[in-house]
Amino acid sequence: MVTASSVLDRVLVMEMVRVTEAAAIAASKLIGRGDEKAADAAAVEAMRAALNELPMDGTVVIGEGERDEAPMLFIGEKVGSAQGSGPSIDIALDPLEGTTITAKAGPNALAVLAIAEHGCLLNAPDVYMDKIAIGPGYAEGTIDLAKSVTDNVRSLAAAKGVGADEIIACVLDRPRHAALIAELRGLGCGIMLIPDGDVAGVIATTNPDTGIDIYLGSGGAPEGVLAAAALRCVGGQIQGRLVFRNDDERARARRGGIEDLARIYRLEDMARGDCIFAATGVTDGSLLNGVRRRRGGGIATDSIVMRASSGTVRRIKAEHQTGAV
Repeated sequence: MVTASSVLDRVLVMEMVRVTEAAAIAASKLIGRGDEKAADAAAVEAMRAALNELPMDGTVVIGEGERDEAPMLFIGEKVGSAQGSGPSIDIALDPLEGTTITAKAGPNALAVLAIAEHGCLLNAPDVYMDKIAIGPGYAEGTIDLAKSVTDNVRSLAAAKGVGADEIIACVLDRPRHAALIAELRGLGCGIMLIPDGDVAGVIATTNPDTGIDIYLGSGGAPEGVLAAAALRCVGGQIQGRLVFRNDDERARARRGGIEDLARIYRLEDMARGDCIFAATGVTDGSLLNGVRRRRGGGIATDSIVMRASSGTVRRIKAEHQTGAV
């Protein structure tokens, strides 16, 4: 049982949704315009402005890269209007998860945010992470990143009481996943290939309507922490292991305090204690509808906000007056 945090009680759940709404609305102006950087910059600026209106002493632990790489919302940046006096909050965020998706008007682009008390979110470096995730309702240990893809699929199939050929896996459509895809197809699995947006891909395992049973493959480590925060709220299992392509990335991890570079991180290693997770759709997807601009003015948004201590999942459809956005 997750205990409610008095610190998070002082940061209203609804305020987190307002932050993701602001980022999604800003990014939506660039849908289909072919400019990934402009879409991301719009979302970043809007999210940062919204965070700085909140009465908290916030620290970005998952953000847009390190300070010398990102002008806004970099790892370690302080946000909030009550520095030194408000509740101490760690923040993981992706103002626009799916920049390429947005630029090409594809599905499942989101504005995403998670918060927890100080020290409760893994300060993951901006490197790749091998991930495996399933939804709630399975015994602990059903999946194990130390085992093969085949072993994990067969373990999950046995837990579901089906054959391996009835398992549907979600995988990022990347050349690096060619061997993984071949192994899954050799088992007869169905595969949903997604162009981007692995936070949505992990969360999809928790929703029976998506038909997705398991998420597999490597994606961003920061997105792994965000996905873990979501699963912390609704249940499920996730494991991740950092992937380093060069010595610079290994040094970056060590600067962040990571000593065991081969460690397998489990759900509570990435997100522990009480967490709040919020997301707003930018483009239509399996989790949320995208931003809608009404004829004659007004904007509609579709969001989800979850809290670990209560297990509450709220779906929020909001109408915004154009002048107030």
